[in-house]
Amino acid sequence: MSKWIKKDDKVIVIAGNDKGQVGRVISKLKDKVIVQGINIRKKHVKKSKESQSSQIIEIEKAIHISNVALCTEDDKKIKVKVKFEKEQKKLVYNLDGKEKLLRAVKK
Repeated sequence: MSKWIKKDDKVIVIAGNDKGQVGRVISKLKDKVIVQGINIRKKHVKKSKESQSSQIIEIEKAIHISNVALCTEDDKKIKVKVKFEKEQKKLVYNLDGKEKLLRAVKK
């Protein structure tokens, strides 16, 4: 589920031009995420004062959060679910029939 994606999570792009690529989340906006090395666009920057010259830089642009999914360290897409255990919520996922812990979540 997309609402569980946080900064520094490893995600895989599931739709769009960069489908199948894997990267880490740099920042999360309301309904978009910026992923390191994905959705690179060129930006024309004007000359500022006398110190810099005008240039073209490449930056990462935001991707809609529904177009990315959490993945394992082996770059396999996972679906997470919330499991309640004694006053604590945990995000878990199934892999090869075994339930594995992703991280603990605040209530």
